[in-house]
Amino acid sequence: MDDIQVISGMSGQMRIILSCVIVVGAYLVDFLCCKLLVPLMRRVTEKTSYNWDNYLANGNVLHNVFHLIPPIAFQVALPLLYPEQAQWTELLSKGLSIYIIVVACRLVCGFITSLYDISTESKALRNKPMKGVYQMLKVIVVCIGVILTIGVLIEKDFTTLIAGLGASAAVLMLVFKDTILGLVAGVQLSAHDMLRPGDWIMIEKFGVDGIVEEVTLNTVKVRNWDKTITTVPPYALVSDSFKNWRGMQESGGRRVARSLRIDMNSIRFCTRDELKAYSEKEWAKGIDLDGDVVNLKLFRVAVEHYLRGLSGVNSELILMVRQLEPTSEGLPLQLYFFTADKDWIPHERMASDIMEHVIASLPAFGLKVFQRPSGMDFQKNLAELYKGDKFATLNHQ
Repeated sequence: MDDIQVISGMSGQMRIILSCVIVVGAYLVDFLCCKLLVPLMRRVTEKTSYNWDNYLANGNVLHNVFHLIPPIAFQVALPLLYPEQAQWTELLSKGLSIYIIVVACRLVCGFITSLYDISTESKALRNKPMKGVYQMLKVIVVCIGVILTIGVLIEKDFTTLIAGLGASAAVLMLVFKDTILGLVAGVQLSAHDMLRPGDWIMIEKFGVDGIVEEVTLNTVKVRNWDKTITTVPPYALVSDSFKNWRGMQESGGRRVARSLRIDMNSIRFCTRDELKAYSEKEWAKGIDLDGDVVNLKLFRVAVEHYLRGLSGVNSELILMVRQLEPTSEGLPLQLYFFTADKDWIPHERMASDIMEHVIASLPAFGLKVFQRPSGMDFQKNLAELYKGDKFATLNHQ
């Protein structure tokens, strides 16, 4: 009470001088803390064995903490310095309160950003799509700041404004529909480990085929293999199906399932001379070559032995050479195996080399690939038809 009476007895000039001293002193403390204390704390945190304190010290968190000193100091001193000036001190107090709310929101948002940076360094959370969750937290902080600001301006309590907003919840849900759906989808994607940045995904509905670059509150950014970028809403990944190739990338190989169509007219029993020649091959060891042996069976055994002997093929995974349903275009013979190298280009090169080798080996077993005749084939047949006696006979007729 004595201090208040002393202040009330001061002249207007002294109050102005004291106000300036408080403001300058508060901002000087803010300036010194930002220029001296913050760098000192950064050097201290860099020497520790932890990484999380580096993000808290290097961000805007500490700066915003010290930026709160001047408005709070003047907010406390204002009613003491000018107790009788209710009208303009009340207006100034509202401005200071709004300024404190803004700085506090920046402080909390900066802290949330630091938490996100810390989570990206954590092994447990590094591959989780957590950015949308942190963005939603920032939206909540900003919304609370806006409500508090409105409450200061219209002199209403925070709980009263929240109760009023509850009556218009349907309108708010309509306005923030995409944000709410994105938050729920982000939580589901993270909780069930359905998607991570760096995953290769395919969504036929949206023409997506590429690597996930970023998962935010409202979008999932995917860089396709043709270098285009497609953005998809997160809730579309939850409501619709999509293919994630992460399982292949984490497995021991990448699948090859390619077929070649065998001309069924070339499938026959092997001759004795052929069986004698095949018996000397390494792949024929342990095979009964007595009796009627079909050339296609030996070809399948030889191809499977060839695949198991390749160093680039993971023989511990499924490896087989099988027949598919015969069609009018021949008998499909499928090579089903996994390459050890899962990168796209080496995988395709190995698959092509294997298919070329297999096709080139068909004549050694008396087999042919089925191929539809083209115009050149008809031209060749006509040329053979008109040769020699056939041409003379046709000409005579």
